Amino acid sequence: METPYSRQHARTLWYDRPKYVFMEFCVEDSTDVDVLIEDHRIVFSCKNADGVELHNEIEFYAKVNSKDSQDKRSGRSITCFVRKWKEKVAWPRLTKEDIKPVWLSVDFDNWRDWEGDEEVELAQVEHYAEDDSDSADATSN
Repeated sequence: METPYSRQHARTLWYDRPKYVFMEFCVEDSTDVDVLIEDHRIVFSCKNADGVELHNEIEFYAKVNSKDSQDKRSGRSITCFVRKWKEKVAWPRLTKEDIKPVWLSVDFDNWRDWEGDEEVELAQVEHYAEDDSDSADATSN
């Protein structure tokens, strides 16, 4: 029996790069994962190891290229790399509204200045693509 109160938000980390915005939905042993990336928002849902339904919807700060964006699932999280529509434009925040949900945090471990960062970013994207090359076909429209 599902109640309206059973849906919670997944803890989400994000960081900005010249071409991509990276988001990590921190859910261990997730099931029923669904990621919808549109040009202005992302909708994420899954169930955690206890069967609790998690749901996040984020209206992006700026337009993204949903067709050139991907997600990668691991045992502890789901990482999304979303291609910016306007490259090399810094995002001061992830969300369109200037509010910070309690479940959303900057990933300071990966946040850094952009100078000379494009090779690092490209390596990260290629790493995710190599690990999961066949799921990119399944997630594209």
